[in-house]
Amino acid sequence: MNKDITVNDRRYQWMDHPVVVVCVDGCQYEYITAAVAAGVAPFLGRLLGGRGTCYMADCVIPSFTNPNNLSIVTGAPPSVHGICGNYFFDRERGEEVMMNDPRYLRAGTILAAFADAGAKVAVITAKDKLRKLLGHKMDGICFSSEKADQVSLEENGIDNVLGMVGMPVPSVYSAELSEFVFVAGVKLMERERPDLMYLSTTDYIQHKAAPGTTMANDFYAMMDRNLARLDMLGATIVLTADHGMNDKHGHDGQPNVIYLQDTLDEWIGQDHARVILPITDPYVVHHGALGSFALVYVPEDVDAGALRDRIAALPGIETVLSRLDACDYFELPFDRVGDIVVVASQDTVIGTNADRHDLSGLDVPLRSHGGLSEQKVPLVVNRTVPKAFPDRRWRNFDAFELGLNLAR
Repeated sequence: MNKDITVNDRRYQWMDHPVVVVCVDGCQYEYITAAVAAGVAPFLGRLLGGRGTCYMADCVIPSFTNPNNLSIVTGAPPSVHGICGNYFFDRERGEEVMMNDPRYLRAGTILAAFADAGAKVAVITAKDKLRKLLGHKMDGICFSSEKADQVSLEENGIDNVLGMVGMPVPSVYSAELSEFVFVAGVKLMERERPDLMYLSTTDYIQHKAAPGTTMANDFYAMMDRNLARLDMLGATIVLTADHGMNDKHGHDGQPNVIYLQDTLDEWIGQDHARVILPITDPYVVHHGALGSFALVYVPEDVDAGALRDRIAALPGIETVLSRLDACDYFELPFDRVGDIVVVASQDTVIGTNADRHDLSGLDVPLRSHGGLSEQKVPLVVNRTVPKAFPDRRWRNFDAFELGLNLAR
């Protein structure tokens, strides 16, 4: 078959060999270069050394998992696909909700479009929270490491995943959850040879360990072995990330937190403003639901402009924008954003009330994401890209364009 597919006003060429797009959760470029320098990632080293093509790209803001994974698989920003956080305040329903239901998705995916056109498509995620969004209206294989023991042909397009992979179901808080994704991807490529495959990991290791540490290098060595195997099987591989990761603590190891709900309650009275943290999801042990991006909803009798100025003056705050300006600058859906958007600086996170954050699970100093300081991510291809793009701003959601249209 040889035809082009158009998805969200972008045209993609039909593949003539398998294409694998990998989203390594929390992978800033320094993790890769440190592993290469340590000699534990020889395949990635060859790509960085000239055998492949390497760009520095921008992820979407907020630099969280759901908005970026959906941007990658739709080839579009959140203003198009509608997913602008893991968690948001639904103004119509008047309640705070998880944004992991496909009903919040406003655009079709590249994966579903190719499957509809006859391609064999596979999606493997680490956490199950993303599975239904990534596999929305997609006819193919779609499962998570987290629920690999519960797969069925009817629901997931495959059965007996544990037998195929040869690993038990990993803990959701482990490096093995991501390793399962890679091993399953290799096994699927060997057995099913999908035309198009999307692999998405978890950032458990990146929350725990900085680039160049033994824990991080061990993780990237595992990843390198599996990527090398996919390369040997003839796949075009495009590796990117949903966001980077930074230390968010002081010299004493304690988190640098602005508890913004407590601050606003003190300034304008309790319950006069509502702080929403889009990082919130069911898995908060490793970050305590603390990230560098927050939304503030204010009633009509509060001067939002004056409140923005007061928030901007807080130590550790990098950017404060109105709803309109934030949606324009960050390409966000207007109806799913607060009246004020707050972005913290590189070493700072934002919380709601201090007593609402359980930090007992932080067994190492806090590392997190969400802000502009985590926007730079790798965009690496195991093929050459003949055409030069000297002035192009690369985005992580250009991954499928690279793999399908440009890599040779």
